[in-house]
Amino acid sequence: SNVAIGWPGPYYATPSWDQTLSCATPGNCPRFLVLSNMGNAAVLDKETGLVWEREPSGIPVAWFYAIENCYNLVLEDRKGWRLPSAQELASLVTPTRSNPALPTGHPFSNVMLYHDYWSANSHPKDTKSAFFVTFRNGYVLNDVKSNGKFYWCVRGGQGVDAR
Repeated sequence: SNVAIGWPGPYYATPSWDQTLSCATPGNCPRFLVLSNMGNAAVLDKETGLVWEREPSGIPVAWFYAIENCYNLVLEDRKGWRLPSAQELASLVTPTRSNPALPTGHPFSNVMLYHDYWSANSHPKDTKSAFFVTFRNGYVLNDVKSNGKFYWCVRGGQGVDAR
């Protein structure tokens, strides 16, 4: 073990994008940990090491407002939030599931069937568009940045230079 007894330290395996932690049932989902130290308002994904809002936004906004709203988010007296990359957002998708395309037993709330969530990635051939993930079926698509979509803030990871 890499944690000495009696010392605070990680309570999960080192995150690695090559590991898969399956959720067998709603009561047994070792992948996600609701963080009580963040007022149960954030969820650690032990597979990737990312910390997600437990309940994403319920109001659609234009892309640039989604970025700004995540930058300014405060949960349990903590800032440092950002809009996730398309890959990070898609890492929550279970392709064999739909409505929503999230793992069995996930602890998130308010992830609605027809909600599309902005990513921080602009389209490489059309800078007026950005990618989003639809949790209806898990697809990564793109749309004009001025259109309204929902957003789901994250902490940790590398992020992208959103432009």
